[in-house]
Amino acid sequence: MNDKILDLGKGPIVPLLLRMSGPSIAAMLIMAFFNLIEAFWLARLSSKAMAALTICFPILLVFGGIGVGTGIGAGSYAARMFGAEEFLKARQTAGQVFFLSAALGVLLAGVILAAPAPILKLFGATDEILPLSRLYLVTVMPGVPFLFLIMMINNLLRAEGRPNASMLSVFFIAAVSAILEPLLIFGLGPFPRLEIQGAALATVISQISGALLSFYYLQQKSSKYRLKWKHLRPNLPIIYSIYSTGFPSIVINLVVSLGMLLHNSILAGYSDLAVATLGIIFRTNGLIMMMLYGFGQGLMPLVGFSEGASLYSRLLETVKVAVRISVGIAVLSCLAVEVFAHSIATFFSPDPQLQALTETALRINFLMLLTAAPSLMWINMFIGLGRGITAMLLLVARDTLVLFPLLFGLPHLFGITGVWMAQPLANALAFLFILFWTKRQYRVFESRMAD
Repeated sequence: MNDKILDLGKGPIVPLLLRMSGPSIAAMLIMAFFNLIEAFWLARLSSKAMAALTICFPILLVFGGIGVGTGIGAGSYAARMFGAEEFLKARQTAGQVFFLSAALGVLLAGVILAAPAPILKLFGATDEILPLSRLYLVTVMPGVPFLFLIMMINNLLRAEGRPNASMLSVFFIAAVSAILEPLLIFGLGPFPRLEIQGAALATVISQISGALLSFYYLQQKSSKYRLKWKHLRPNLPIIYSIYSTGFPSIVINLVVSLGMLLHNSILAGYSDLAVATLGIIFRTNGLIMMMLYGFGQGLMPLVGFSEGASLYSRLLETVKVAVRISVGIAVLSCLAVEVFAHSIATFFSPDPQLQALTETALRINFLMLLTAAPSLMWINMFIGLGRGITAMLLLVARDTLVLFPLLFGLPHLFGITGVWMAQPLANALAFLFILFWTKRQYRVFESRMAD
């Protein structure tokens, strides 16, 4: 594998953007694909197992949000330090992720293990699916510190221009999980039949394996970080810098998790099949959203480096190129789902009721991509600039001021179809004020270019 460190400030923008984002997209897609496969196996096991997994999803999304937010903050800060040639600060940033992943992982896993049942009920678990949800959630908790470490290191690898190393780590995690899940769920060969607990155990093993590989890449001699023991000591000013960008990203993901909780609670009032449908929809839509997230992750270090090096014309053009490509991905994805919605629904389950719910939800939900794609690129631009507060306010406003009211109001008018309509409508309305804020930032770039 070619793991040459890229120069983020030189060369044609499109090839560099594709080289930076390509591995992230591939890594995100492979993780989304294997999340989809997990949903496939559990849906084949039973609709209750699929519903139990869906109930756990927003809790895991909270954990993922904390890990991603911290990683984004560390990656954004490190990229800006590389651009400004402050190499010591970049290396110290890499050292902080070990302390943060261990401390946060142990703390959050401890909270869940102290009271799993009440937490799951808060997130919408009914008495019927609570035992399965609890079994999955408790089993997956030991992997949380390793999950955090993977997310943080992967952002650091992208920040120094090594997206291929980040991609390979994620590929490895997905491959381990994909191999183990059917073996442990169904008890194939010498493996015990653990059903939903087997899916959780496969996840933990894959996370530990991926964390070890990520650490290997970070401490290689070819790395710009040149990690030393002294860099691992807690450094409060750098931790503050990490969270000045990363904390808003954490808040964003917490609000997204709250949206998932509301979806679960509302759909639980219809049936467990409706909750299972939501799990399928989120994972199917996640294939494309993960592609867009990967593209955004490739964009962030380019923005951060260009801002640190005062290359404003290059920064502006990079963002505009990313927006055009993301919109193209969204349009093609929507067209594909409109054509193949029935086939996708029948792939997951032989249950006619679940198929019918899934087909309708797919056709409606995927429309959100048309406005979510450019919005996500602009949000990543703000994060790359270190303006995490702006990104947070834009996305939190989308959910709290638009999505949540729609989730409460639309089902009264359109029934369960109203639940599927809420996301596309919320993203369309949010697009307008995100575009307004982005235009203001563009004018700032243009004024600096004129100076």
